Amino acid sequence: MTDCMIVMHAELPIAPDSREDALELVEELAVESRAEDGVIDYRVTTDIEAPNTVRVIEQYEDGDAVDAHMGSDHFESFQAEIAAHLAGEPELYRYDVDSKTQLM
Repeated sequence: MTDCMIVMHAELPIAPDSREDALELVEELAVESRAEDGVIDYRVTTDIEAPNTVRVIEQYEDGDAVDAHMGSDHFESFQAEIAAHLAGEPELYRYDVDSKTQLM
C-alpha cells in the first residue's frame, strides 16, 4: 500500500510526579504537528482509567508525511525531552488505511 492514509497510535506511560510537565510537552507537540503538511489530525488524550497513560492518535495523508514528521525538529526535540518523564517503554502502532467510512 503506497497511497493510503496512515494512522498511528502511541501509548506513553507517564511518571506521576512529572505528569504536568509531560502533558505540556505532548500538547506542544500536538499543536506543532497539526501545522505540518500531510498531517490530517494529531490528538493527545489521557486515559480515564489510567490517568498516567497518554495516548497520541495521529493521521497522515501518506508515508511521506509520516517520515517528514518523524524527522522534524520539534518531534526530535520532544523525543529527547519526554524521556525524563516516562514511567516505562512507549508503544507505537501503525495502521495503513485504504478507506474510511463515517458511521455517525
